[in-house]
Amino acid sequence: MNPANLDPALEAQVIQETAHEEDHRMFGFIIFLLSESIIFISFFVGYTVYKTSVTDWLPAGVAGLEVHEPLINTIVLVSSSFIIYLAERCLHRDNLWGFRAFWLLTMAMGSYFLYGQAVEWMSLPFGFKSGVFGGTFYLLTGFHGLHVLTGVLLQSIMLTRSFIPNNYSGGEFGVAATSIFWHFVDVIWIVLFMLIYVWQ
Repeated sequence: MNPANLDPALEAQVIQETAHEEDHRMFGFIIFLLSESIIFISFFVGYTVYKTSVTDWLPAGVAGLEVHEPLINTIVLVSSSFIIYLAERCLHRDNLWGFRAFWLLTMAMGSYFLYGQAVEWMSLPFGFKSGVFGGTFYLLTGFHGLHVLTGVLLQSIMLTRSFIPNNYSGGEFGVAATSIFWHFVDVIWIVLFMLIYVWQ
């Protein structure tokens, strides 16, 4: 049945039921993020236990990690949380072009982070099999990098959907979920950066 042919009372009920369904979707998404948090927390705890119990923590010949470039990548990634927030604000004000501009900038910042991580990986003097530190370093940064890549891909889908006429006229669950996911990725990286690069 076409919603345009519904009487006002029934139409209000349809709108209310739709909003209720969206609440359930967001609730499920939050549960998903909580499960992801448990995985990361497990990794963080394992990293901390190994670091505090192993005598020769760093691989042979490695005095420590270079912090300058990872710090720049961190600033870029964390700043992108503010940019994606601005994109959402533009969407709420029906400013599609502003949304697209800030959303695309967020994607660019996330891509820059991935590029910086790839460059760092290629320049490191140790590999995945270089002791416990090597294994945990690549596992943690790689697993997080996979989440960043997923976030950028989700953002590209949301950006593409913004060109469908009236697709975002009433708000969009996908945009909100992608934004929350991006904030989650940024918070996880702050903890990871402190553990790996600051606490050496």
